Parts: sequence; C-alpha cells; structure tokens
Amino acid sequence: MNVKNVERNGNQTTIVVEIDKDLMESGVNKAYLKARKNIVLPGFRKGKAPRKMIETMYGPHVFYEDGLEEIFPQVYQEAVLDQGVKAIGRPSLTDMQISDNHIMTITITTEVYPEVTLGQYKGLEVEKEEVSVSDAQVQAELDRMAQNVASTETVERPAEMGDTANIDFEGFDNGVPFNGGKGEGHDLKLGSGSFVPGFEEQIVGMSAGEEKDIDITFPEDYHADLAGKSVVFHVKVNKVSVTNVPAQDDEFAKDVSEFETLEELKKDIREKAQAEAEKRVQSAFEQACVEKAAENTTVDIPNALVENELDSQMERFAYQLQMSGMSMDSYAKMMGGDLNSMRSAFRPSAEKQAKASVTLEKIMEVEGIDVSEEELAAEYESLAKQYEMEVEKIKSMVPEDEIKGSIKSRKAVKIIVDSAVAVAPKKEEASSEE
Repeated sequence: MNVKNVERNGNQTTIVVEIDKDLMESGVNKAYLKARKNIVLPGFRKGKAPRKMIETMYGPHVFYEDGLEEIFPQVYQEAVLDQGVKAIGRPSLTDMQISDNHIMTITITTEVYPEVTLGQYKGLEVEKEEVSVSDAQVQAELDRMAQNVASTETVERPAEMGDTANIDFEGFDNGVPFNGGKGEGHDLKLGSGSFVPGFEEQIVGMSAGEEKDIDITFPEDYHADLAGKSVVFHVKVNKVSVTNVPAQDDEFAKDVSEFETLEELKKDIREKAQAEAEKRVQSAFEQACVEKAAENTTVDIPNALVENELDSQMERFAYQLQMSGMSMDSYAKMMGGDLNSMRSAFRPSAEKQAKASVTLEKIMEVEGIDVSEEELAAEYESLAKQYEMEVEKIKSMVPEDEIKGSIKSRKAVKIIVDSAVAVAPKKEEASSEE
C-alpha cells in the first residue's frame, strides 16, 4: 500500500492511498466467499458459482467495493493512524478509482484534531465567592430538625391560625360546582397561604363536625375560568390538630444528635454547612478558571468533537431522567419539543465543553504532564474502594488510557487553578431612573 498524498485543510485531512494488488485481492476474495452462497448462475448449484464466471457476467470489479470494506480497517490504520493523523469522527471515502491494471486508488477524508493555540492560562483573575454561614442558616437547619421530630395531636376546640384543619370542601359558581373546586380529607395548615386568599382565615373558629359556606373572590390574576369571580365554598371540618414542635434546648440536642448541648449542635451544623459551602464555591471557582482559560484559547472546534460531547451530555441526562422514572422522549414531549430540539438546546454547552477539553489537552502537552505507575495504581485503588469491587475487576472494566486521561486532566486543571488569583465578585450596580 502506498500513501500518495496527505493534505490538511483546516480541520479536514484528505489522504490519497494506492492499494497494492495483493491486498486488494485478499479483500475481493473475502467478499466473493461471503457473497457466493446467495448467487445463482445457470449450470451451477446455488453457492457454487466460480468467481471468474460471476466477474465475467457482472463485470471484473463486481466485488471491489465489498472487498474494500473487508480490508478498510487495515487501510485506515496504515493510511491514517500510522501517518500520525489524529483523526476524529468517522472517515469518508470520497473517491475510488480502478486503473486498467486493477490498481485501486482511494481518497479518504476525515475530520482531525484541531490546531490549538493557548492564550493565558496561568495567573488568571477569576471571581470567587466568600463563604460564610449566617445565624439564620443555622437556625433554619435547627427548625428543620425540630419539625422532623414534631408530634401531631388532635384537639377538641375551635381552629386557630397555625393549626391543621382536615376539611371536606366543594366550590360553587352561581350554585353550580366548578372543576377543581372539590376535595375530601384535605389537611390544610392555617396560615400557610396555600389556598385562595381569604379561605384559611374563614376556617379559623370552626370546630370538628362544623359546616359552613365561605364566600371567596378569586384574584384577577387567577386562571382564566375563575379570575375575579365570586364563588361559594361549602366546607366541613373533620378534625383540628396541632403540631407540637419541641423546644430547642439541650434536651432537644440530645434527642436529635450525638451532642450533649444545643451549642455543640449549633457549632456542628455551622461547621458542616461551612465545609459544604466551601466545597461548592471551590468547585464553581475551578470550573470558572477552566472556562476562562478556554476563552483565551484560539481554536476552530471540529463538528465531530461537538457531536461527541453532545452524545455524552445526552446520555448523562437520559440516565438522570431514568433515575426519576422518565424517558428522554416523554421529557421532550412534556417540554413541547422532541429529541432534536433537546439536542439543539444542549449544543451551546457541548461547544463550550469541547473547547475546554482541547484547552486542557494542549496544557497537558505544553506542560509535559504524565502519569506515574504509582499514581495509576492509586487511582485504581480509589475506584475499587468507591465501588466496593476488586482492583482487578475495575481494571477489566476501565481501560488504562481512560484512567490516565482523567488523571492528566485533573493535573492540568490544578495548574490553572493553583496559579489563578481569586477576586471578589463584582457588585451589580443599582440602576436609577432618570
């Protein structure tokens, strides 16, 4: 096989290859042996027609196209990969010529990894939030914990704000029941604002077993059928209950945690919230650093890289939906679109991620980033522990190149982040009307 010409134009490379007779003959013969079982020629049993007879009837090159498919993996290896062409996506056969002496010359076109020119990626100024946990956040967590251990008690007295009234109700518009206006055994927390304005206030003072009509006027911004209308709800109270929330004291701390005092519990809540916030802010900071380095990179991203990233993002999103019991098709329909519109919506994110990926790849090259055997072994150990599997099992499932790529990528990110200068986020200027 003879590679006659390799020509790059932007993100495409065209390779002209002359295939020698022996290699082509091996492919043609394989194609013939596969096809002959279905070929019937007069005078021959099915599957027994000689190749020369078939070529005489249908042309000397009848098996050449299928023969090329048989040897194409070898051709692609020697003509593309062995030439140092960093191909991405699927190659295209754009021309095929057969000479009089049966020499085949083909032209392969493939998208290739782009030429990347790094901009500034060290010493970047990147906004980073300051992390602080307020007393209100700590109190909100204490309140949540108290609600989790709160008890409910039925009371024999008129309902008050803050109570929960279990009610049956039905709404009437000029004496006619309307859709969505009926409910039975509904627990309504008085003062929650979950019902139409004015409804909950009129339940106050009612006792279990009591019934009455409540006059309500729907807000003007309510849905069209009832907006602004005056209606009547017939309501029956089934029972009234109160929620007993424990006092937040040392005894409460002992009941809900391993701590002896409320102050110790508050300290633990604050420390955990601080650690979680710092982790979130650091992750956002690292992402912003990489994005800024990518913005400074000059590169024409090939469509194949974007499509690969799109495939990955769609697969991850499909998995998340599956965990929620929903399919991609049903989600797309619910959002008023289809899979194509969803793919279009993901494209800007995929383009940004593809540019970030090639930026990190180039940094790995420029910085000479490599992975030691010790680092590789430690990564396999970490994965084995995470998934509670044997190391050898992880090795059989995750290719070494993939592990190395992940480690290198993290090292490249670290170079960007460690040299970055964190700056306070810019305050939004208040707009003033002239």
